[in-house]
Amino acid sequence: MSLATLTRRGSHGPTSPEQTDSGVPAKPSKAATPRQDAPPGGLAERLSLASSACAVLALVCGWMLLQLLVLGGLSHMRDQVLLYSKFRSELAQATAPTGELDYNGNPVQPGAPVALLTIPAIGLQQVVVDGTASGDLTAGPGHLRDTPLPGQAGWSWVFGRGSIDGAPFHKIADLAKGDTASVRTGQGLVDYTVVDVRRTGDPVPALPTGSGGGLLTLVTADSHGFLSALRASSPVYVDLTTDKALADGPVAGAVPSSELVMARDTSGLPILTLLLALLTGLVLAISAARHRFRAALVWLVSTPVVIALAWAVTDQVTRLLPNLM
Repeated sequence: MSLATLTRRGSHGPTSPEQTDSGVPAKPSKAATPRQDAPPGGLAERLSLASSACAVLALVCGWMLLQLLVLGGLSHMRDQVLLYSKFRSELAQATAPTGELDYNGNPVQPGAPVALLTIPAIGLQQVVVDGTASGDLTAGPGHLRDTPLPGQAGWSWVFGRGSIDGAPFHKIADLAKGDTASVRTGQGLVDYTVVDVRRTGDPVPALPTGSGGGLLTLVTADSHGFLSALRASSPVYVDLTTDKALADGPVAGAVPSSELVMARDTSGLPILTLLLALLTGLVLAISAARHRFRAALVWLVSTPVVIALAWAVTDQVTRLLPNLM
């Protein structure tokens, strides 16, 4: 190499590793390129599964709140219209129950209409069904089956929800002594007068004396404060009396614990477990589908299925709530 060549190279300083002799930038070699570590195996799948699970959970929780606080009331109104039509037909045909046996001598089925309760002071008119379990009270107030029917002699009990499923009894605590109510059954019409509104521990009124004496107690959950509709609270009792009660009919024997005050019905737990398993399977299916199809298309197809399952889950969860909520 000649001295002139060395002199020319030295005048421009040392050659940059990123520049050729001609001055054109050179492409970086593979060895010079910083290595980017690949994401851990399955990370994308786990993120997709987590996002799908969160989305389904949000849909289910949102639907449950909507159904408990809004749609449950609409369902209750529909049930009451159907019950009123059925009970009116039974009254016209003189086949309405007069006890825990129907017109044919068979036990009255839980959920069947047995009375029409009217309280003008709070604008209440409700068809009373037989049975007081959580599932029975979604349609309307329920008659405690081991007591006489409303309107009959003795001590009758009627439970009603105070917060969800239309909350037909949410105003009964506002009743005052002297307010009136009426009950129509297959035996006729009976008028009542409010004598007391009490809470747990207050003195229980005595049964009216005389052959026509009858006591009717309405029971619901007394709730106050923020989100009271979603919290269990103490029961409130409204006692009404009459001196023109009708003859009592047959009553049921001991009722299950799920029909007592503030009781929960756990009979639907197996169905709830199955529904939750279906929701879990749906989450896995949605996560897998999102890797093959557009996310918008996947959610368009799966959302109605999620809502249907959420509706069924809410129906079963309602049974696990206290029956007077």
